[in-house]
Amino acid sequence: DADAEAAIAHCVAIPAWRRALAQARPFASVAALLAQGERLAQMWQAAELNQALAAHPRIGERANGAEKEASLSRREQSAMQQADSALQQAMRQSNLDYEQRFGRVFLIRAKGRSGEEMLAELRRRLNNDEKSEQQEALSQLREITLLRLKETMA
Repeated sequence: DADAEAAIAHCVAIPAWRRALAQARPFASVAALLAQGERLAQMWQAAELNQALAAHPRIGERANGAEKEASLSRREQSAMQQADSALQQAMRQSNLDYEQRFGRVFLIRAKGRSGEEMLAELRRRLNNDEKSEQQEALSQLREITLLRLKETMA
């Protein structure tokens, strides 16, 4: 189980999810593995969101570290790394506004999104109430996790 957990550690910083997925082996197919990963992720609440976000960099800031999760974050956020300075500054300020409003870093599936799209989404979500935003952040966390799990199994 430790090897199986280690193989998916980069997917999300929620040890209970990794442990439960590893313990559910063997799977009949990759599709069955992904389905179980999604079922387990549907159980996440505020505690799991906070646990995962403790390891998550701000959108637009370079993830530090050599571990696989930091490398994935850097790749996923490449659109922000290549953005012009005005967009990067707007993202930095909006990240701060978000953190003041919700008390946690802004989370979005960055892969496949432009810097402008991420900034627009951050600004839109600043209008959410706490409960709605928590649900959006959890949805984004699930997308990121399951995308990483799918890429790992490819």
